[in-house]
Amino acid sequence: MRKIIVETGFLNLKEKETALKILLDTGMEFIKTSTGFNTVGAREEDVRLFKSLGGDRIKVKASGGIKDYQTFLRMTRAGADRIGTSSGVSIVEESMRT
Repeated sequence: MRKIIVETGFLNLKEKETALKILLDTGMEFIKTSTGFNTVGAREEDVRLFKSLGGDRIKVKASGGIKDYQTFLRMTRAGADRIGTSSGVSIVEESMRT
């Protein structure tokens, strides 16, 4: 699997669009929204942007700041194919309570 991390928190809209175009041109399989170590992690609008422009040509991994079930739901509803989190157990536990 070919995946690249794009620190979306450092980029403006045009730069995000350009990054995605380059990745699509290279045949990359996944784009990841951040390392999770930046002050800005995954954002719904970035997941939506990548899915709307990339369609089925690329998958999106939302990563960074996903610490609860509601955030998990927002990211998956925005189109995230995968989630990167260190809070997986608590997210699953929370989902079982709702």
